[in-house]
Amino acid sequence: MEKIAIISDIHGNKTALDAVLGDIEKRSVDRIFCLGDLIGKGPQGSACIATVKEKCDKVIRGNWDVFIQEETDNEFLQWYKDRLTEDDYNFLKNLPFNIDIELNEQLIRCVHASPRSEFERILPWHPLEDRLTMFENSDATGTSSSSRKPDIVLYGDIHTSFLHTYSNGILCNVGSVGNSLDLNKASYVIIDGSHGTNGIEFVRVDYDREAEVGIARDLGMPGLEPYRGEIMFAKYRHA
Repeated sequence: MEKIAIISDIHGNKTALDAVLGDIEKRSVDRIFCLGDLIGKGPQGSACIATVKEKCDKVIRGNWDVFIQEETDNEFLQWYKDRLTEDDYNFLKNLPFNIDIELNEQLIRCVHASPRSEFERILPWHPLEDRLTMFENSDATGTSSSSRKPDIVLYGDIHTSFLHTYSNGILCNVGSVGNSLDLNKASYVIIDGSHGTNGIEFVRVDYDREAEVGIARDLGMPGLEPYRGEIMFAKYRHA
């Protein structure tokens, strides 16, 4: 059986992405899945898209990957839009919503935020009934309510890693590669099915955060100070 690395929420931080991919290379991983938000917040969205296209076996869309395609009069968002190519936009436009795979007779579902939308935020302290909806099927996942439900759900979006075990399955947030907000190290997860059961391992990777902030500064990225607070101290800009 195989080992799959699950990465998410790169957010234009190629410094962190390169560090994480370097770590993955050392761990005999068979495939890499990406759960979206390749761009935004960080300065190198186009370069991150190119790297993900090269290195990842499956990629799904996140909320940033969706709304960056819309017209805007917001100068902050326009800065990111102007740095994507036509090929970048075409790639983002054609990303699927979810990944469903079967491993060791368990159905594993990967979504960006929830099984209903890239924009529905489910936090670990939300009421239990909200968290349990992560195991539901929906039109977005292409499955009816009567279809088999996932045994394991992995997602990103909230930039905070956790694992909860319920009677009907395991809910795991893989954290963020490029904009981690629980610790300031990059976060990803490995699903290890090599022993006939599916183990979940959280991995933290340190990287040169000062260098990343310097790249953003040199490129004239707007919102530099809030970005620095997130990168250096895992301090969410809207907290």
